[in-house]
Amino acid sequence: MTHPFPSTGESRLERGKRALAEIDGEAGHRVITALAGIAPDFATYVLEFPFGDIYSRPGLDLRAREIATVAALTAMGTATPQLKVHIEAGLNVGLSREEITEIIMQMAVYAGFPAALNGLMTAKDVFDARFPAQTGD
Repeated sequence: MTHPFPSTGESRLERGKRALAEIDGEAGHRVITALAGIAPDFATYVLEFPFGDIYSRPGLDLRAREIATVAALTAMGTATPQLKVHIEAGLNVGLSREEITEIIMQMAVYAGFPAALNGLMTAKDVFDARFPAQTGD
């Protein structure tokens, strides 16, 4: 197997912590802290695999990875807490509110209107919390 990372001496866990901080910021830290209280090994797995191994790979930038993640979580329709975290992450890595809205709307074609509606309402919650002066009911 070809390893995609240069030999820097950085462990998967260290790489994962760095990627999590860059992508998810405080929201990601809260998830890891909550997991550590109930399943510390799982918190480590989350840091090592998705963030240390996958998000840190070359080939896609973080914007592209968050586009894929928001689309997948929207299509799943069962991952609202994770979708909230990754909508925040998308904003953190440079996606606009309009881009996130369009990504979620696109999922109506492939995942159905209920999944897209739920995704849009989740995005609205995130946008309202993050940009209170720019939202309205």
